[in-house]
Order: sequence, then C-alpha cells, then structure tokens
Amino acid sequence: MSDIRVRPAVPAEYEVVGELTVTAYTVGGHLDDEPGYAASLRDVAGRAASADVLVAVDDDDQVLGSVTVAAAGSPKAEVARDGEVEFRMLAVAPGAQGRGVGEALTRAVIDIARQRRAHRVVLSSRDRMTTAHRLYQRLGFVRCPERDWSPYPAIPLLAFSLDL
Repeated sequence: MSDIRVRPAVPAEYEVVGELTVTAYTVGGHLDDEPGYAASLRDVAGRAASADVLVAVDDDDQVLGSVTVAAAGSPKAEVARDGEVEFRMLAVAPGAQGRGVGEALTRAVIDIARQRRAHRVVLSSRDRMTTAHRLYQRLGFVRCPERDWSPYPAIPLLAFSLDL
C-alpha cells in the first residue's frame, strides 16, 4: 500500500470518481437489479455537498478508488446513529483491485472517525459483496443484523460496525 495515498477528492476529479464507481459496481454485478442507482453513484458533487468524498491515488495521482464518509444525521447517512461515522459507495477500479486500495480507503475512514471522536464506524453492504465483507471483518468490523435493511424488497443490505 506504500504507493497508495488517500486524500479528499477535488471537484476536477468528480466525473472520474463517478465513472469509476459505476464501473466497479457494474463489473461486480451490483447494478444488475438496481440500474437507477448508477445516477446516485455518478453524482459525486451531490455527495460532496453533504459528506466527505475520499479518493485513493497512486504516485501519479491517478484515482484508484473512492469512498463517501457521512456523519450521523446527514443526508448521505443511512444507518449511522449519534456518535457514529458511516461510509458508503466504496469502490475500487477493476484494474486496481487486489492492491490494497479498499483497505487503504477503509483505514482512512477509521482514522477520520477517530479524529471526530466517534465511538463507532458503520456501513451497509449488499449481501453479495462478499469480498468487501471479508475485508471489513479482517479489519475488525462485525455484523450487526439488527441494522440490516432493504431500500427495495429484492435488495438486502447487511450492516457492519467497528467499535473504536
């Protein structure tokens, strides 16, 4: 991960981040039953208006991945409660997968949560995003089935949390 840096996205990168996110979700088969979600994934400026959008970049400043970090009660938070930080829309460019990009982004979220003195980091993930689930569990996240939910009947989201 030494060649990967995580930093806030800048407006000039929003289009790249949006397309990278849609591509990663499409390649992973995560938009097959919810194609309308692509518009939300592309709307990086909208996300950045109420949340933090981070990018992972290489030594050439090429965007390799992205994640959105939302405070409890903000428009982009779905499961966060008071004192928690939530992250969403974590995506890694297909060509950069397996290089530690997702881990670098997740660790950056944890660092932000600690800086904000949050007591927990939470997220929701599609039931079939098993590679991401393994990463989260390796970093200490645990399942929170009591927070599982579905934005639509055929789209189950599993909740995970990490106590800080």
